[in-house]
Amino acid sequence: MLGILALTVAALFAGAAFYVSFAEHPARSGLDDRAQLQQWKPAYERGAQMQASLAIIGFLLGVGAWWQTRDELWIAGAVVLVANWPYTMLMIMPVNNALKAISLDQAGEESHTLLQRWGRLHARRSMLGIIATLLFLWATVMPLRPA
Repeated sequence: MLGILALTVAALFAGAAFYVSFAEHPARSGLDDRAQLQQWKPAYERGAQMQASLAIIGFLLGVGAWWQTRDELWIAGAVVLVANWPYTMLMIMPVNNALKAISLDQAGEESHTLLQRWGRLHARRSMLGIIATLLFLWATVMPLRPA
């Protein structure tokens, strides 16, 4: 049961990240610089809370599934999913902080460039979520067999 829950949470994380990377962010990129920044700020705050929670919950569920089964695929998926935390802190957070520091009246070339970079970095978060989901799916459909 923990494994199915881990898979579900990882899929929710991957789906949300995929949506941001391939629908929301490209749509935002079509706006003028001020509107891009204005839309990004509240969307980021809400998305960060949801994705951070999903990464931690999925990690804990994956570790629980590994504890129950001793199948390394569960721990591998858990580690890949929670890798979003250090990746975000090291790679994305400096861009987030720079964007948050720009007032809407100062939106322009700098905010535009930072948002383009943010989009590329976020796409990698999507990949981490997809990889974790695939690992959990693999563990679900191909469980370890006792020797």
